[in-house]
Amino acid sequence: MRWEEAPLLEIEHLTMRFGGLVAVNDVSFGAGRGDITAIIGPNGAGKTTVFNCITGFYKPTSGRMVMSHTGNAVSDEVAALTLSGARYARRGENALFLLERMPDHEIAAKARVARTFQNIRLFTGMTALENLIVAQHNTLMDASGWTVLGLIGLPRYTRAERAAIERARYWLDLIGLTARADDSAGSLPYGDQRRLEIARAMCSDPLLLCLDEPAAGLNPRESAELNRLLKTIQREHGTSILLIEHDMSVVMEISDHVIVLEYGIKISDGTAEHVRNDPKVIAAYLGVGDDEVEAVAKGELP
Repeated sequence: MRWEEAPLLEIEHLTMRFGGLVAVNDVSFGAGRGDITAIIGPNGAGKTTVFNCITGFYKPTSGRMVMSHTGNAVSDEVAALTLSGARYARRGENALFLLERMPDHEIAAKARVARTFQNIRLFTGMTALENLIVAQHNTLMDASGWTVLGLIGLPRYTRAERAAIERARYWLDLIGLTARADDSAGSLPYGDQRRLEIARAMCSDPLLLCLDEPAAGLNPRESAELNRLLKTIQREHGTSILLIEHDMSVVMEISDHVIVLEYGIKISDGTAEHVRNDPKVIAAYLGVGDDEVEAVAKGELP
């Protein structure tokens, strides 16, 4: 299993409290390099809280979140980084990141983690093309020397601008929106906006793409298009995908690895087939108590 043998991200004993409320309680799991990993569970299970911790919107109460760009995160190296008090370190060709110590903008820019949200957050007044170009802001600003050099035609900036437009057009073509490149993002149908938001995230060249309910509000045809897009991202770009999703047809079709949360606690972790047949998962979705799990496993509940 890649999430055990070659994890890109390792979550260790993650806990998040809001006052007296424990939203996530001692959760550990790995996201395999190149895998599509799904986090599922009933409403209020703590899924989005986990996402918010990984992407830096929340600072966890306790726990460690280690991201390793290449190879495995060797325990001695992680321990040394932890003791140093630093947020990240480069060890040869590898780079290690302790996400719980990093602000959200560093997680995006240095650890190369991108995300989408439950509610679409496109720049609705900009065109589809402009949305994809603005996602490459850091690269373009770096090429300009973080000054006004781009305005005077600095060759390095011109090359970077051309590359940004080419990348944006590549993603527009991949999601089937080339013909609507100059239309405002807000005028696009809902399903197109969902795919555009994923393409915008991919324009930042992430190693880990976090998607919060990408199939929410989609009809069956649009869900099938989403599945194809995510499998293409995984296959052709090698991007690891971590998603929260309620649409089980999406989860079971494309996921290599599924983690199930209930009331902030991990109750199952494995392949889609393993999770599908786990009595604890079935019981959680049926809303039965712990004392009825055995009856679910035996098929004794109606």
